[in-house]
Amino acid sequence: MSRLYGEQHRKLQAEFGTTQLADRVEAIACKTEFDEDAKGFIEHQDMFFLSSIDHQGRPTVSYKGGDAGFVKVVDANTLIFPSYDGNGMFFSIGNISTNPQVGLLFISFDKPHRIRVQGTASISREPALMSQYKEAEFVVVVKLSELWQNCPRYVHQMEKVRESRYVPRAACETPVAEWKRIDLMQDVILEKDKAKVETLGTIDIDTWVEKIKTGHPEA
Repeated sequence: MSRLYGEQHRKLQAEFGTTQLADRVEAIACKTEFDEDAKGFIEHQDMFFLSSIDHQGRPTVSYKGGDAGFVKVVDANTLIFPSYDGNGMFFSIGNISTNPQVGLLFISFDKPHRIRVQGTASISREPALMSQYKEAEFVVVVKLSELWQNCPRYVHQMEKVRESRYVPRAACETPVAEWKRIDLMQDVILEKDKAKVETLGTIDIDTWVEKIKTGHPEA
């Protein structure tokens, strides 16, 4: 019995004559534990894509970034990562609170490689976990169902230009998000951000959009 394929996949595999190929890929690549290679690769990444399911059954995908090592493989079946300050939507975290099924895609672009992780997630505020991440609002705990390595074909080889200045780090104060300086947001941002905005001053939305378009580090 396959851990990955359902009737819908088998139908297409039969149509294109790839059933044996698909079975071989699963037999070779699909794993149910993090080995040392997977652990090393995942903990070396400074970003990944998180897929979760919303209240209408729709899949959503979110980018998650931090410093290398912000995703930690804590044992053969478990990884953790922080949920930092966002835009107040709590979309991924809200999705997980009602449907724990998640997918995580880890990609290396400097040396093209990728690993896909399927699992069930839970949200924690346990002090022992929270203390591992500066300014985390939650720590997400993912219990592994399956992981598999994809070949690097179609992954473009690229180099990182700079790290995000917004990642919480022990050595410095985390800057307020630039979009929180937009004048249209001043009546809805949280009190903890208002003092920082008052020091820096507000901007209009066109100024912020221009920073995005030009790749400004403050965007």
